[in-house]
Amino acid sequence: MLDGSDGPTAMKSQAVVVFSGGQDSTTALFWALDQFEEVLAISFQYGQRHAVELQQAERIAQKAGTPWRLIDLRGLLGDSALTDSSRDIDARHPRNTSLPASFVPGRNLLFLSVAGSYAYSHGIEDLVAGMCQADYSGYPDCRRSFIDVAEEALSAAMEPARFRIHTPIMDLDKGDTFKLASDLGVLDLILEETHTDYNGDRSMRHPWGYGQLDNEASRLRARGWDDFCQRYPDLVPAE
Repeated sequence: MLDGSDGPTAMKSQAVVVFSGGQDSTTALFWALDQFEEVLAISFQYGQRHAVELQQAERIAQKAGTPWRLIDLRGLLGDSALTDSSRDIDARHPRNTSLPASFVPGRNLLFLSVAGSYAYSHGIEDLVAGMCQADYSGYPDCRRSFIDVAEEALSAAMEPARFRIHTPIMDLDKGDTFKLASDLGVLDLILEETHTDYNGDRSMRHPWGYGQLDNEASRLRARGWDDFCQRYPDLVPAE
């Protein structure tokens, strides 16, 4: 079992993972598989322009031997370039220009609420998610302060349950997220199977994975791969 400050306070038998099929949530999934005896993965269809991530999520869950459920939330989230392909993905958000247009208002709040309800129905109090505040696009619902509030709210709403939301990559940049995947023995899977590109492009395989450098998700991933290669050259897979 890997050590880590974000590990469970006490070993629990089950956890529910909020799982998109992207680099971060897949790394969180395999962290959870290392920490818990049984893991359930749930993904969300919310009308995202890169819905190919859900195909990859199903493939990855099958490879991991993890029960997987897809929940349809279409029509509940919007006002984002991720749900409206006519918007420029690299523009600023019209309601808050400090955020990118890819920000989906309320997304992680809704995801964690549904995941908590799903977990409660299975007698589970541990949730795992791939939010990261160290290397992200400024989304307010990716900060640990939000996660702490969500944890308390879920627990208050579903007493006597006491939810724990584990965010194993919260303080890792993309380079060290690749390092964690290597430590977990799934770096090759991350590179080949995960999908992060906002435009859903899987036409070209790069050293860092699939996508094009025409959106910030792929640019961030490419920069993170460069950082990983510079910091940990001995861990870089041979071409």
